[in-house]
Amino acid sequence: MSHLEESMKFTPLDLTGLLIIEPQVFEDVRGFFMESWRADQFAQQGLNVAFVQDNHSRSQRGVLRGLHYQVQRPQGKLVRVVQGEVYDVAVDLRAGSPTYGQARGVLLSSSNRRMFWIPPGFAHGFYVLSETAESLYKCSDYYAPEHERCLLWSDPALAIDWPLLEGRLPLLSEKDRKGLPLALAEPCRIGEGRV
Repeated sequence: MSHLEESMKFTPLDLTGLLIIEPQVFEDVRGFFMESWRADQFAQQGLNVAFVQDNHSRSQRGVLRGLHYQVQRPQGKLVRVVQGEVYDVAVDLRAGSPTYGQARGVLLSSSNRRMFWIPPGFAHGFYVLSETAESLYKCSDYYAPEHERCLLWSDPALAIDWPLLEGRLPLLSEKDRKGLPLALAEPCRIGEGRV
């Protein structure tokens, strides 16, 4: 098996474009090593992504961030958790998509070391399950606040089964509290911005 085939496993989800990526981890008594990004392996999957921005987020238990997206200049995101555990969610908001409005969630943690590829046109958010969590994500376009929108995390139309701790409501920003339901959401226009 070649190095390309060994270092990352790509598993597509049932919403076209979403991928779980599991890096090969080399671990011993000293610690571990893994490759967290390889352009050539993404290209083998048909993804010629040029990342332009890296983000680092730290949040406490019970915080929910999202569901954020940009209607123009949509961002593809490669998300991973380097400390703690989160439930990470993507919602298809690509105009004309046959799976428009459908959501998928995955558990990302510093122990499972999974990564989640969320292509442009999806809203993204996460809920923190551990005492604290730190997420890193690479973006395929720059943050453009004039094009940012927020989808309401709790909209029943999304059918997201958030694993809320002890059934408590999450800690939200004012912006996230005022997110719009899917019925009023503006879809993403793919092709307006970078890939």
